Amino acid sequence: MDAWQPLLVLLGVVVAGLAALYGLGLWLAADRTPLDSGPFSGGLAPSEHAVSRFHVRWYAVTMIFLAFDMEMLFMYPWVKVVSEVGTPAVVEMFLFLGILFAGVAYAWREGALRWT
Repeated sequence: MDAWQPLLVLLGVVVAGLAALYGLGLWLAADRTPLDSGPFSGGLAPSEHAVSRFHVRWYAVTMIFLAFDMEMLFMYPWVKVVSEVGTPAVVEMFLFLGILFAGVAYAWREGALRWT
């Protein structure tokens, strides 16, 4: 039983911490009645429910956005090391941009950028 004692103590600390956080959350919780105020963001009442389904074309737009987001994620560190690495870094970036351009060209061909 001595080998399990640290694990049981840790389990007790975790359970006590969770109980304390849950109790603190209940104690600090605001009134749970919904607000009866109108819309504030666009000024118009929503025409559909917030968790309704989106049209399938938005998923392609999301994928294009993520592709360009990954491009920026790759370009920022590249700018810092391109002077140290030299030509291989430039070739690698142009290869990456070529693959990204091929993806955007494919999405364009499939009609992901059409809004009608």
